[in-house]
Amino acid sequence: MDIDLAHDKSQRVLRQRNGLALLSLVLGLVAVGSVVSAGRKDREVVLVPTLRAPVTLTSAKVSPDYLEMVTRDVALVALNRSPQSLTYWMDSILEVTDEQARGQVKKALMKVVAEQQSSQITQFFTPDGMQVDPDHLTSTVGGTLHTVVASKEVTSEHRTFRFTWTYNGISLKLKGFGMIAKPEETP
Repeated sequence: MDIDLAHDKSQRVLRQRNGLALLSLVLGLVAVGSVVSAGRKDREVVLVPTLRAPVTLTSAKVSPDYLEMVTRDVALVALNRSPQSLTYWMDSILEVTDEQARGQVKKALMKVVAEQQSSQITQFFTPDGMQVDPDHLTSTVGGTLHTVVASKEVTSEHRTFRFTWTYNGISLKLKGFGMIAKPEETP
């Protein structure tokens, strides 16, 4: 009789243990599923700039308005420099540069800093047009690039610059930039 009672009690404990193990397994699968689902869901942030209209960011794709605003700001920093602000200029550009492209961009910027650090050459840019391509993560900015030596403007030429970007999550980072060479005129 004691054996039957002991057997029934051990069977009841075994069923409880198995039930708790199954419940733990189901809850663990639900938790993992929730984390995976949250990680794959597109994130969205609404920015309210002071210039035009609210801008919505999504992890699915960069919006043309956001690409235009970031390009405008980066172009103004990248294309305006003076010998007194070269360190700030370089650091500001590197802050918005993608980690994978940072070494190459820094090398090019260091070359400019070395050339202009002890000079009196100042450059400033007055933009007159911009085109953005969110599908290819590129943007072009056109305008007049003014070069001033001491206090005299020595050149004032229309130039076009291309900026390339990387977009990861909701992070837009600079991949590279440079001047687009004018096409050779044929006689």
